[in-house]
Amino acid sequence: MNNTDLTVDICGIKLKNPVIAASGTFGFGREHSDYVDLNKIGGISVKGLTLNPREGNKPPRVAETPAGMLNSVGLQNPGVRYFIENEIQFLRQFSTAIIANIAGNTIEEYCEMAEILSDADIDAIELNVSCPNVKAGCVAFGNTPEGIADITSQVRKHCRKPLIVKLTPNVTSISDIAAAAEDAGADALSLINTLLGMAIDIEARRPILANNTGGLSGPAVKPVAVRMVYEVYRTVKIPIIGMGGISTGNDAVEFLLAGASAVMVGTACLVYPDACIKVCEGIEQYMKRHGFCRVADITGKLMLNT
Repeated sequence: MNNTDLTVDICGIKLKNPVIAASGTFGFGREHSDYVDLNKIGGISVKGLTLNPREGNKPPRVAETPAGMLNSVGLQNPGVRYFIENEIQFLRQFSTAIIANIAGNTIEEYCEMAEILSDADIDAIELNVSCPNVKAGCVAFGNTPEGIADITSQVRKHCRKPLIVKLTPNVTSISDIAAAAEDAGADALSLINTLLGMAIDIEARRPILANNTGGLSGPAVKPVAVRMVYEVYRTVKIPIIGMGGISTGNDAVEFLLAGASAVMVGTACLVYPDACIKVCEGIEQYMKRHGFCRVADITGKLMLNT
């Protein structure tokens, strides 16, 4: 049986394995720590942070769908300063990378958070560009190449940590968006964020979510996510972290073959607290079965049909 090396390097971030808990599904790690050994997870992208505490949207905020779920939580969180003062020290007990996911309604808010977090004991900042820009008619920052270039370049000036830009799939060309983020200074990309969706209560003739629409995640989005990672890998030179419907090691390997250097596990963590560990074990089993020694040996090794 061959020796497998699960370590990966994502823009200077050393991970013991390629599996990261995705933002919004793992809290601040504390919530899962009684059920999961956090030392076995490569990294944790913490719950999305805003400059000030945020209550989020009114309920209902979650709806189950076939092979997935819709959520419109609305980024409920205690704010970036609370995170620094109360959560980082807890996470530093464990040998897992800490990625701070940030969100805002103006570029100025993003820049201020990047400045604050650059002095904090974290490993990287993940830029959530799916938020509405209130100064530009509430169109999401990441919906156009111009918009994502603007926010990435501005945040880059204030960010002294590795900067991961999380791409929205709700665009015409994911490759154009990815290229714009890379050109504007992103160190890595993570994709995909949730797809915009809706569920309707036909008896009440109303949307199930109080916010009417929400983000679709879970196994239902995986084929779309794999395709987008495949397209982006052929466009950019910076590392890609793939996500979207990953529940098993085999799911993760699809993303690695398509071009991802690491993966994030999201919705599955809400169903199985140890999903990240199971996914990691599945990747290792695949590597042993096929004789791969390093995770990097899998990345982008998809053989297309001719």
